[in-house]
Amino acid sequence: MTLWYALVDLLPFEWAQPGSMYFMKNALLAVLVISPLFGLLSTMVVHSRMSFFSDALGHSAFTGMAIGALCGFGEPTWAAVAFAVVFALLFNLVRRRSHLASDTVIGVFSSTAVALGIFISTLGGRSFTKFNSLLIGDILSVEPAAVGLLALILVLVLALWAVSFNQLMLSAVHPALADSRGVRVFWQEAVFSVAIAVVVTVSMTWVGLLVINSLLVLPAAAARNVSRNMAQYHLCSVLGAVAAGVAGLMTSYYIGASAGAAITLFLAGWFLVTFLLRKKG
Repeated sequence: MTLWYALVDLLPFEWAQPGSMYFMKNALLAVLVISPLFGLLSTMVVHSRMSFFSDALGHSAFTGMAIGALCGFGEPTWAAVAFAVVFALLFNLVRRRSHLASDTVIGVFSSTAVALGIFISTLGGRSFTKFNSLLIGDILSVEPAAVGLLALILVLVLALWAVSFNQLMLSAVHPALADSRGVRVFWQEAVFSVAIAVVVTVSMTWVGLLVINSLLVLPAAAARNVSRNMAQYHLCSVLGAVAAGVAGLMTSYYIGASAGAAITLFLAGWFLVTFLLRKKG
């Protein structure tokens, strides 16, 4: 982190002065790590038409947090990660074994997760208010160790992309064709779902449950408006996510608003711009 602090000290902002406001410097680094993650995963979420899957995962992560708190874990985030991973695997299993549409299965799992989370968090007359921070998030509270974890997740996701990109895309576009060519579609989908589950759960505390789904939809949705090929699609999604992430963090700092909401609004603005610039027909 010493090198990062030294680089940030060169920026022309009052919070970038040496030896001060480390919380803002940590938050900026977290945004620069989280944004590419959301940008990459967003392309698969949109391409696979699973835009509400990440929302359901957010609900499952909240339930995992409630379970962790009920069990007295010092760090309930790991309970949330475990529950979200199990949730993602069960979702893929049920979707493959039933004839229900994906949105129907997502609705079943999402509503169940929400109800279970609220039930557990209010069990015994306990107050729900201690979980309110999860709804909005606070990226200024991120610690260097958490940034390191996010960086590790980014490296793993990049490795997944490098090794399985073609299989993932073929599985998303045409599962039957992928299966006929020897691609293990279920396991490809499972790995992709687990990756989303981990990213959503780990970053939920800082981004906020209410807007985290939009961060997995808007970058790729905007990129799709102006991209002509897969390379442009992924590049525009990642760059748009990073630009909106930095702009949202700066805006939230100077006007005192939620960083997650500010980032989402910038992404929505970016979607509007690309929608107006798209080539019709």
